[in-house]
Amino acid sequence: MTPSAKRSCAPVFVVGSPRSGTTLLYDMLLSAGGFAVYLGESNIFNLVAPRFGDLSVRSNREQMLNVWLGSKLFRVTGLEREQIEAKILSDCRNAGDFLRIFMDEVVRQQNARRWAGNAPEEMLHLPLIKRTIPDALIIHVIRDGRDVAVSLSQKRYIRPFPWKERETPEGCALYWEWMVQKGRALGQSLGPDYTEVRFEQLVSEPRGVLSQLSSFLEHELDYERIQRTALGSVGKPNTSFRKESATEFNPVGRWKTQLTESQLAQIELLVGPTLTQLGYPLTRSVESSGSSLALGWTRVLYRSFFSLKLSSKTNSWMRALRPALTSREVDEISIADEKAAAEFHRASTHVR
Repeated sequence: MTPSAKRSCAPVFVVGSPRSGTTLLYDMLLSAGGFAVYLGESNIFNLVAPRFGDLSVRSNREQMLNVWLGSKLFRVTGLEREQIEAKILSDCRNAGDFLRIFMDEVVRQQNARRWAGNAPEEMLHLPLIKRTIPDALIIHVIRDGRDVAVSLSQKRYIRPFPWKERETPEGCALYWEWMVQKGRALGQSLGPDYTEVRFEQLVSEPRGVLSQLSSFLEHELDYERIQRTALGSVGKPNTSFRKESATEFNPVGRWKTQLTESQLAQIELLVGPTLTQLGYPLTRSVESSGSSLALGWTRVLYRSFFSLKLSSKTNSWMRALRPALTSREVDEISIADEKAAAEFHRASTHVR
């Protein structure tokens, strides 16, 4: 296989801070054709595999397989247990093996060319992804942190400190900054296998962004075909604002009406330098003030909290203190469209 042919068949990971538009881009890739259709977030690296330890131990991968098979993450594959069980039990040694084995089978069953994964927080695990799936290509979707903060707060996505009922937009903005900075730092080591996409450009100039990604992936991403196929959020916007209809859908700049003056001022003080570095203009100049010490302490507190949560997923002794992961818990955390997946697989079977 030539290097070009290898790249044109390589797995693709769409990552980024949650609520940054990763699902929209992922669904656009699937709608372009050539990609296996998997209507869910894999969550193997960031949720499932870390809870089962060393997968080179057969008992660990048996437990992980049973939990995964009982979840909607498996049900949306369209596979039967017998198609993957033996191969995973005999050949799987890590999270990358697990994901590649079942997605390669989905590719084979659908007669597709390649597969893609959509699990935003797997961005935190890029070194492990590249170590276990060396040919993986990474697309990092970046969105204005103020819009992300509004959306994350609406969705109650981030688990707050124990003494808080829900996370504020300010705390969500700090989470966005932490995610984006870690993703960009990790991505720098990946050379030509890593690229970034601005969500705002994807929405306003989709043809230009898709043209650039076509070259990066060596895969034709035709905008008209994507619009005709319109899988998932391409045809039905994935909005956290329930009153917003598809005809009114405009995900850019919501922060201008959704944030109070006080919230906006605090967010720009907290993450203003990162917004500016990424090309997002601020509404006011960010100058040092008497509150700089308090802001600095807030940043340290939140970033330490986020890092602790990440390490708790991978640290063996901290993992041992957590209860066993169940299929029900996976379903509560994961996103997968079982209804749409069932309809797709029925239609595909009928065509064959």
